[in-house]
Amino acid sequence: MRVDRSDDALDTLFQPFADGVLAWPGEALFLRARDGVGLRQAPRPGLLCEQDFKPAADALERGGLDAIELESLDPQRRFPLVLVLPPRQREEARALFAQAVARCAPGGRVLACMRNDEGARSGEDDLAKLAGKVGSLSKRKCRAFWSAPLQGPADPALVRAWSALDAPRDILGGRFRSRPGVFAWDRIDPASALLAAHLPADLAGRAADLGAGYGYLAAELLARCPRIASLDLYEAQARAVALARHNLDGARVPVESFWHDVTAGLPRRYDVIVSNPPFHAQGREERPDIGRRFIQVAAQSLERGGRFWMVANRHLPYEQALDEHFGEVRTVAQDGGFKVVEARGARGRA
Repeated sequence: MRVDRSDDALDTLFQPFADGVLAWPGEALFLRARDGVGLRQAPRPGLLCEQDFKPAADALERGGLDAIELESLDPQRRFPLVLVLPPRQREEARALFAQAVARCAPGGRVLACMRNDEGARSGEDDLAKLAGKVGSLSKRKCRAFWSAPLQGPADPALVRAWSALDAPRDILGGRFRSRPGVFAWDRIDPASALLAAHLPADLAGRAADLGAGYGYLAAELLARCPRIASLDLYEAQARAVALARHNLDGARVPVESFWHDVTAGLPRRYDVIVSNPPFHAQGREERPDIGRRFIQVAAQSLERGGRFWMVANRHLPYEQALDEHFGEVRTVAQDGGFKVVEARGARGRA
């Protein structure tokens, strides 16, 4: 997956240091860190990065920065600066702001940045509720905003309440466990439901789900296809992987879940692959190149005679990629703006 694209939010996050408004403190925690130009314009000694999106975590590691999981950090450790690139999902973002404030050392600051069209004004207001008065600057259609030096949160009760906003919880009458920030976190995605409804019962052998989310499609595959012998789940978001493991625990066949960037290829071959490919990375921009790469990787990872079943928005241009990588392609269903496709005869297997 490409990670070298322009990242206006990241660049604007570091603008207060470039302008001399803030000084780098020598140690910092960066929540939802991303690599890019803004991060590299000056030395950032003592920077500790957190990132649960595998392509972004891999990019940080390629740049010599380790990406940790926040749960692995000593709960008592505090930092003089906590940087945040909040997600779009409001509950997840509020929980991240609360964690940032809680991780601030006495006299430390929280500095965040969001795109204007992804809730920057609301994000600034949310940080102010937790931390008190904030400063800000706008550039590149983004807003960077930061707290005054903190001696604890302005509203400790709100920090505690917001910290729990993205906690895992039961959904759909207890059938699944999910949490805010995961794709279609509190519902069954209609595209995945359409694909599940058309999966034929004769699918058999070793199977994989590419972009498995919290595990709905994987559960449906096992329920509808009794000849599936094993199932591997690949998902780029670490929090979704943990949920999928929970939701598929006790399945009738061996199930493994991997925190993995599908666009980097798969380590195994399969008789069946199913997928509802993502078409966004971490922003609003449509990324059909991700889906095209999923199609290519599926073709490379199928055994001879293997079958690929996918669903996508009808407007996404996947037909050429399907024809390039498979000898036989058929549209099985079109409904509600989505298309279900079966592809066989994979070409160009490594």
